[in-house]
Amino acid sequence: MGQLDGKKALVTGAARGIGRAIAEKLAAEGADVVACDLNRDWLAETEQAITVLGRKALTLATDVSQAKSVQQTVDEALKAFGRLDILVNNAGITRDGFLVRMSEEDWDQVLAVNLKGAFLFTKAVSRGMIKQKSGVIVNLASIIGLIGNAGQCNYAASKAGVIALTKSAARELASRNIRVNAVAPGFIETKMTAALPEAVRGKMLEAIPMGRFGLPDDVANVVLFLAGPASAYMTGQVLSISGGMVM
Repeated sequence: MGQLDGKKALVTGAARGIGRAIAEKLAAEGADVVACDLNRDWLAETEQAITVLGRKALTLATDVSQAKSVQQTVDEALKAFGRLDILVNNAGITRDGFLVRMSEEDWDQVLAVNLKGAFLFTKAVSRGMIKQKSGVIVNLASIIGLIGNAGQCNYAASKAGVIALTKSAARELASRNIRVNAVAPGFIETKMTAALPEAVRGKMLEAIPMGRFGLPDDVANVVLFLAGPASAYMTGQVLSISGGMVM
């Protein structure tokens, strides 16, 4: 038996990388999973992986920055599964550039997806969780939201906002038996980070005491811990997954 048997989970940005690893990890522990991303076609491999594990999968195209799209996704998830026990706000983008050259559009897009998206899904899902008097929300922040990074003012601001959202929502929802926590990954090997220049990758590796980059499964394992019963007395916390890059 898995620690999440009978649970219903929703994971945003679940088509690839960390989001896909999280969706598969939750399914492996017994959860049925709603996997959403901007394009439903991107989710084919995630859907297959979940069903191979013997769990139900629902894949939905969702623009996390749009309230209507978010509500439609939550409505369809509730129609299909009856309830949602776990929400993982993973969807995120980068539009890097130095502050003096950063366009207003690049600022707005990153804040809309990374921060507004987490707000919209938390708001939409928490209504049902309040009624059922139980639920777990895990937000994907970043160590960049803790320490900042040159060339990522928009991303850092969005992830710092996710941390503040996590702590505030945790205080609001704790009395309803809803836990809200966050994970703050460091440098994780994904397609997004693979696009960084080699010089940047080398510099970041030097700053990691454990001497290696993280893998999507490293993050998924901690998300599973926060989503499961082992963390039943934790809320409002931010767990860094950075190989010691942030201590």
